Amino acid sequence: MTPTVAYFDLADDERAQTDDLLRTLAGRYDSAEDHEFVASAGRLAAQLPDRLLDAVGAFRREETSASLVVRGLGVDDTELGPTPLNWRHRANPAATRRYELYLLLVSAALGEVFGWSTLQDGRLVHDVLPMPAEKDEQSGHGTVRLEWHTEDGFHPFRCDYLLLLGLRNPDEVGTTVAGVDAVSVTPERRAVLRQSRFLIRPDNEHLNRAADLVAGTGRTHSMQVMQDAPEPCAVLFGDDQQPYLRVDPAFMEPLPGDTEAKDALADLVNQLEDQLREVTVGPGDLFIVDNYKAVHGRSAFQARYDGTDRWLKKAVCSRDLRKSRSLRPAAGARVVC
Repeated sequence: MTPTVAYFDLADDERAQTDDLLRTLAGRYDSAEDHEFVASAGRLAAQLPDRLLDAVGAFRREETSASLVVRGLGVDDTELGPTPLNWRHRANPAATRRYELYLLLVSAALGEVFGWSTLQDGRLVHDVLPMPAEKDEQSGHGTVRLEWHTEDGFHPFRCDYLLLLGLRNPDEVGTTVAGVDAVSVTPERRAVLRQSRFLIRPDNEHLNRAADLVAGTGRTHSMQVMQDAPEPCAVLFGDDQQPYLRVDPAFMEPLPGDTEAKDALADLVNQLEDQLREVTVGPGDLFIVDNYKAVHGRSAFQARYDGTDRWLKKAVCSRDLRKSRSLRPAAGARVVC
C-alpha cells in the first residue's frame, strides 16, 4: 500500500546549498511572482540539492506516497514580522521572498505553477492565515475544522499538487491528510464511485470573488455556472486497484434520488475519515499533497490575532497547464479565469 505521508530531511550541506541559492535569487528578483523568475523556475530548480530533486521526482513519477514532507529549511521568525490579519495586508515582501522562491522552485520540479482569478487576486503564492472576519468559513482563513477535501475538487482544471510551506505554527495546528490507497471499498461500491453520479460545487471563496469580477458586465462567471449547473462527475478514476480521487464532502452530493451513489459516497467518506492523520507543518516544513491521491484539511484552533498565529505559504501546480487554456487569456498566462 502506498504510504499516506513520507518524509525527507535536508542534510546540513543541502540546507546550506539551498540557502545559498535562495540568497542569490532573492538578490536577483524582487518577487517570486516576477515573470522572468517564474519562466525560469524549471531551469533554476535544477540547482536545488540532487537528493531533494530525486525525492520530489520519484514522488511525481512513481507516486511513492500520497504526500511528502520536506523538512530542514531554516526560517528566521524575527525577520518575518507579525502574521498579517488579512492576505491583502502583505508583510514586508523582502521578509518572505526567499521562502516564496523556494516554494515555487519545488513547484517547478513538479509541474507548472498557476493561480485562480477568484483567489487572492490571482497571485501564484497565497498566504494561509487566520482572518477574524472569516473565522467560521470553510477556507484557509478560518479557525473551525477545515473539512478534508480534494483541492478545488469541483473544477476540471484543479491542481495536481498542493504545496504548503510553513513559516510559523507555534500552536502546532495540524494539517489533516488521508490517502485513497488506505481505504478498502467493495467492488460493487467502487464501481458506483467510478461513474458520473456525483455533483461538486465551488466553495464560497471562489463564488464571492467571481461575483465581484463580473459585476455590471452582464456576464456569468464560469464559477457561477459550475454552481448553478455542475457537471456530474465520478469520485474514483484511473487505475482500478490504485485509483485517483475527487471528493469534497462539504460541497458535494449524489445525483438527486440516487441512493446507491449516496451510500457508496458515505462509505468512502467514513473510511477516509477513519484514516485521517495529522501533519504539523512547522517553520521550514514543505508539505506536498498529491491532489489525485490524497485529501487534506485542517484541525480547528484558537487564533489570537496578535501577530503570532499560524502562517503558511501556498502554491498549486499542474502537470499539464495546457488543459486549462480555454480559461486563460493567453498561452503563457498562469491565471485561470
